[in-house]
Amino acid sequence: MSEIKSVEDLEVFKKSHALTLKIYRITAGFPGAEKYALVDQIRRAASSIGANLFEGSYRTGTKEFGYFTGVARGSAGELKYFMMLAKDLGY
Repeated sequence: MSEIKSVEDLEVFKKSHALTLKIYRITAGFPGAEKYALVDQIRRAASSIGANLFEGSYRTGTKEFGYFTGVARGSAGELKYFMMLAKDLGY
């Protein structure tokens, strides 16, 4: 087992970053009317997952990191809903 030196070494961070990149590519094809509405919300929710993991890793203790991990999980739930909405709207 390798040593974790940075949040960037965590598989969950790697996956969240890859997901964010994929979300940006997917939402580039959404209708222009959604650029400042649903697209913006989807992208912010996706990028918040990795951003909160990163922010939590820069905090001073494991309790704070745990809190930010929870916030990241909440952003994942928000993203799930927005993607469900986009699918149901036919995007």
